[in-house]
Amino acid sequence: QCIEHYRRLRRYCVFSHEELICKMAAFPETLDLNLAVAVHKEMFIMVQEERRLRKALLEKGVTEAEREAFELLPDDERQCIKCKTTCFLSALACYDCPDGLVCLSHINDLCKCSSSRQYLRYRYTLDELPTMLHKLKIRAESFDTWANNVRVALEVEDGRKRSFEELRALESEARERRFPNSELLQRLKNCLSEVEACISQVLGLVSGQVARMDTPQLTLTELRVLLEQMGSLPCAMHQIGDVRDVLEQVEAYQAEAREALATLPSSPGLLQSLLERGQQLGVEVPEAHQLQQQVEQAQWLDEVKQALAPSAHRGSLVIMQGLLVMGAKIASSPSVDKARAELQELLTIAERWEEKAHFCLEARQKHPPATLEAIIRETENIPVHLPNIQTLKEALTKAQAWIADVDEIQNGDHYPCLDDLEGLVAVGRDLPVGLEELRQLELQVLTAHSWREKATKTFLKKNSCYTLLEVLCPCADAGSDSTKRSRWMEKALGLYQCDTELLGLSAQDLRDPGSVIVAFKEGEQKEKEGILQLRRTNSAKPSPLTPSLMAASATSMCVCGQVPIGVGALQCDLCQDWFHGQCVSVPRLLTSPRPSLTSSPLLAWWEWDTKFLCPLCMRSRRPRLETILALLVALQRLPVRLPEGEALQCLTERAIGWQDRARKALASEDVTALLQQLAELRQQLQAKPRSEEASVCTLATACDPIRGGSGNTVSKVQGLLENGDTVTTPENIAPAKGSDLELLSSLLPQLTGPVLKLPEAIRAPLEELMMEGDLLEVTLDENHSIWQLLQAGQPPDLDRIRTLLELEKLEHQGSRTRSRALERRRRRQKVDQGGKVEDLVQQELQSKRARSSGITSQEGQKKEHFQEKADRENIFLTPSTDNSPFLKRNQNNLQHKDSGSSAACPSLMPLLQLSCHDEQEL
Repeated sequence: QCIEHYRRLRRYCVFSHEELICKMAAFPETLDLNLAVAVHKEMFIMVQEERRLRKALLEKGVTEAEREAFELLPDDERQCIKCKTTCFLSALACYDCPDGLVCLSHINDLCKCSSSRQYLRYRYTLDELPTMLHKLKIRAESFDTWANNVRVALEVEDGRKRSFEELRALESEARERRFPNSELLQRLKNCLSEVEACISQVLGLVSGQVARMDTPQLTLTELRVLLEQMGSLPCAMHQIGDVRDVLEQVEAYQAEAREALATLPSSPGLLQSLLERGQQLGVEVPEAHQLQQQVEQAQWLDEVKQALAPSAHRGSLVIMQGLLVMGAKIASSPSVDKARAELQELLTIAERWEEKAHFCLEARQKHPPATLEAIIRETENIPVHLPNIQTLKEALTKAQAWIADVDEIQNGDHYPCLDDLEGLVAVGRDLPVGLEELRQLELQVLTAHSWREKATKTFLKKNSCYTLLEVLCPCADAGSDSTKRSRWMEKALGLYQCDTELLGLSAQDLRDPGSVIVAFKEGEQKEKEGILQLRRTNSAKPSPLTPSLMAASATSMCVCGQVPIGVGALQCDLCQDWFHGQCVSVPRLLTSPRPSLTSSPLLAWWEWDTKFLCPLCMRSRRPRLETILALLVALQRLPVRLPEGEALQCLTERAIGWQDRARKALASEDVTALLQQLAELRQQLQAKPRSEEASVCTLATACDPIRGGSGNTVSKVQGLLENGDTVTTPENIAPAKGSDLELLSSLLPQLTGPVLKLPEAIRAPLEELMMEGDLLEVTLDENHSIWQLLQAGQPPDLDRIRTLLELEKLEHQGSRTRSRALERRRRRQKVDQGGKVEDLVQQELQSKRARSSGITSQEGQKKEHFQEKADRENIFLTPSTDNSPFLKRNQNNLQHKDSGSSAACPSLMPLLQLSCHDEQEL
């Protein structure tokens, strides 16, 4: 109608209606059913009209025709010149008038030309159009045919159930032909889904065991429903027979299970076999759940019985707790409830004892072994493995073994070694057991450490690189200078820690007193031989004080690693090697404790303390023998053996032996005569008139006019030498110490010697004694007496005295600078704190008055101290026929438990008893 309306109005069409219909009719399968019906209707009308128009054209006499693909032409070239309609099926054209054409409805309006010159332009023939119309008809009527077939299949109208494949084919046809989604199609899909679900369940039932285990099991009711559903579906399924077979098997199994449950208690094996058969069926039977409960109860009761059996291996608390948790999950029964109660009671008791054991292991207050034994006895009947109780047993076993070790050590032939006691104390402290013996051992170890600390403070210097045992033992490597220096450097750097390696003592040897004594004796001999060889080697080296041989002295090496050349070098009196005076500790002339009021005249230069021992030879403080004897008395009271104690006993015996030999040498007639001469010479120097000393002072003043001085110069120097302790503090002598050093230097030209003539027969034994005495790490007065004799028998060593004075001047300058800086800092702090100047002056005056009064009191005390020293020195300087009063005071031997240690040093016993009073005084 729309096309006809436009045609009457002679309006241009937007598209060709005939072209649209023909294109849709060319592909009927792609059309929807409703659209196919509409297109078929329009196509039918259009074909009838095209036949009529072409028939009229033939009657007009137009016989020529030509096929034309109108869809390829532009719309303006195929429009009717009359009605402006876009032609598609056919059009009339003229050979003579090619510019125009008309539709078949206006064949008379084309041109005036003859009909023979006109021809038909067509798209399809009249035979092609009916074919296209027939395809549209088939497409439009196919849905009705399909719907009829589906209705017959679903309703089973013919009495025959279709197979699953036939129903699937109908569903595929609807999908391929794009039938509309109707109620009939939805019923077909639902039927197919139900059939597929049934087939899947049936396959799960009749397939293998593994496949059934992976799929959820059907209940008996669901199996029956499945069978009914398969019978009601409009589909023939051959699996329905398999389902009937499975149902029969399940019903037979159900009857057998009911019979087994009715005859309880059945054997666990029968119940387990029935349960396994039910699992193989793939169908959940109500009786199977009851069978499962019975099997779980039987298995749990069997596990509890095995766990609590007396002969079985004890299970842990975790296992028991797991059994209790499993028992709470299984079904309740009288036997299960009884076993659960017993297990809970046993677990409670076990946990309580385990908590007690944990408290014993972790408590700060450790319990005695008897308490732990009682706890362990109470838990022996508990059939549970308790970790804390087991740990407590192990600790008790270790404690018993520890007590046995302590008894063995305490009841041995010798006192135990400190290392053994320390090891026992370390083990005993780690044990969670209260041990009475541990407190005793700790007290013994503490006492031993206290003694060792006291001995260390007595012998070792501050920041010493040596250990106490090294100092007490002989220096076995004294013969090798390079080895000695390298080991000293290693110790100073902390690289060397072995104490007794050179003596050949192992850790086991240190436990044997006999081994220590033998090694000490061998070490003494090695030390003596080594020092003799070292003295010969070092004596062959040229003196660094000789300018012409400075280059040759490169073989001598100071502790700093440099060559000691020129002024300031000192030679060790023991090893004869050279050192920088500023690198080592040297004797101080103004602070020497040796001179006294009665024994040290000014010009008695042989009594000046100029003896120098290098740090490689003098390794300790070298305490006096009385101090060492006090340490030995304290050692004898210790129920512990220390390697240092053995070494100290050996050292003391060696020192006493040397002292006896020295006293015998000093008591000989020749040496006594020399000592008498030396005493007379000292008295002569003391008896010189003061005028002579004044003249000496005047001469000294004339030599130094710039310094000047009073007539009391000699008396000042005498006072310096006699009261050396009063000039040791920088606050007291800092202003005057430099001038005192210069005064002492002015007396050096007056020193002459030797003052005694020592024959070689006397000098050689004394020098050997002197060398052996210097090797001892003990201070003995006989050593100083021999030193004075040897010094008096040779000229005074002015080079050494000058060197010592120069070193003391340098030290004085440094201390004076430091004291001034400290005083300025103190003043500045006082001023910064806001103190008034008057208060500062008053404080300084009060401090000076206090110092002057303190100095006066100190001078009286020091005079008494030097008088006592002089009296003690005169004992050794005065000839006496009884040279061993110290050894004659012998008392009863000490009752010492360690027979090996006391037998090793028999000569020490009376001295140890004698020095008890000395120890208290010290």
